[in-house]
Amino acid sequence: MDAGTLWDEFEAKTREIRDLIAVSDLLQWDQETYMPPRGEAARARHLSLLKSRTHAALCDERLGRLLDDVRPRDDAERATVRLVRRERDRAVKVPARLVKELAETQGHAVEHWKRARAAKRFEDFRPWLARLVALRREQADCIGHAGERYDALLEAYEPGMTVARLQQVLGRLRDGLVPLVAQIAARPAPRTDFLHADAWDVDAQWLVCLDVIRAMGFDFEAGRLDRSVHPFSVGMVPSDVRLTTRLRRDDGASALFSALHEAGHGLYEQGLPAEGTWVGTAASMGLHESQSRLWENFVGRSRAFWTHWFPKLRERFPHALAGVGPEEWWQAVNCVRPSLVRVDADEATYNLHILARFELELDLLRGTLDVADLPAAWNAKYERYLGLRPPDDAVGVMQDIHWAWGELGYFPTYSLGNVYAATLVKAMEKAVPGMWKSVAAGDLLPVRDWLRARIHSRGHLVDSEELVRSVTGSVLDERDLLAYLREKYLSK
Repeated sequence: MDAGTLWDEFEAKTREIRDLIAVSDLLQWDQETYMPPRGEAARARHLSLLKSRTHAALCDERLGRLLDDVRPRDDAERATVRLVRRERDRAVKVPARLVKELAETQGHAVEHWKRARAAKRFEDFRPWLARLVALRREQADCIGHAGERYDALLEAYEPGMTVARLQQVLGRLRDGLVPLVAQIAARPAPRTDFLHADAWDVDAQWLVCLDVIRAMGFDFEAGRLDRSVHPFSVGMVPSDVRLTTRLRRDDGASALFSALHEAGHGLYEQGLPAEGTWVGTAASMGLHESQSRLWENFVGRSRAFWTHWFPKLRERFPHALAGVGPEEWWQAVNCVRPSLVRVDADEATYNLHILARFELELDLLRGTLDVADLPAAWNAKYERYLGLRPPDDAVGVMQDIHWAWGELGYFPTYSLGNVYAATLVKAMEKAVPGMWKSVAAGDLLPVRDWLRARIHSRGHLVDSEELVRSVTGSVLDERDLLAYLREKYLSK
């Protein structure tokens, strides 16, 4: 068989695997948005079937032989072979039985999490989380690791990252942030009462979210925005990207900043190359989170952004914003104060939320923390890092959907994303001197276009740290983030 025919066969097999993953993602999106409650059992079965088929396709012996025999002709093909081999090497170590059981458990766990969260009773969710943790431990042991199960799971989200390195990065962030937060907290707090008045019409909030996302350059012919219990996004392919946000009448900022965050993910997905192929995926979830955090915070919480958008917001909400000026609004949405809920946390305290989750996940996987003791351990972490104690499990240990999905190892990518975002913005400001003037005029496309050319369009040709280094000249370094926060919050 000639080289071209071999490559065609290899490409067809790998594209089929990507399509199976896309269909699984679509079913999970539907489960979080439109699936009726009684669809739980069938959905768990459907997801189990699809993920089992995906696993079988990765483990297929013919694919293994093709990986050895194909001769890639360019950088994209070489990257594809490298990525598929890495994914297959992990898959063949995990038994089909475990893949099926994990998928079924995830499908049920999400629905039990929703109900337990609404009832504020962790005990109702505990058996499902305990099962997911046990399955993830088993999966990590099957894949193999050098002493830390967490490393095996983290690799799926952030290739090349390890617990040892994470502890260094997060430890330095903690050491820089704790005194910084204390310095900011010692200053007079801005007024924020109007943000939480029962005056924020949810339909008007929805329209604002659509306007902002459209201005960011999100293509609604290739995506949509919906509502969910927990904001998230998923891209099946660049031509079909789904975002969600959540709306609350007593919160004037949460929906918009969640929409900015998820649209940052969505723009990355829509800008990826080679639809349906392995190289047409994000380089890592840390880099993915850099896009969402960049739009949510570096752009969305900037003075320039609100120069244009605050007058439009006041038109939509004249009652809620009566007597509130643009500077007062900007101060309010940038208020730094320890809080209980991660997705509503300010820029300076956010990584302390992540540190708590990382440490808890590490203990769960090591077996030094039992799931039954997780709520108490969570509360203790929050008291230690944020000086707060959750009043109930809904705003405590069950506030995030990630553990219901079994996504142990994901949370640190948010902090890695914050670090990458600061470095990318620093490079963007040098490369596009008029960037902030454009943002102040309501033109957000220069930001989108710079990111698309340098990050989105390159897909997974190289891993995330190498890609960021090629764009900025910097490695993963928390100093840019700390410098940005000090300049923003302590310079005046």
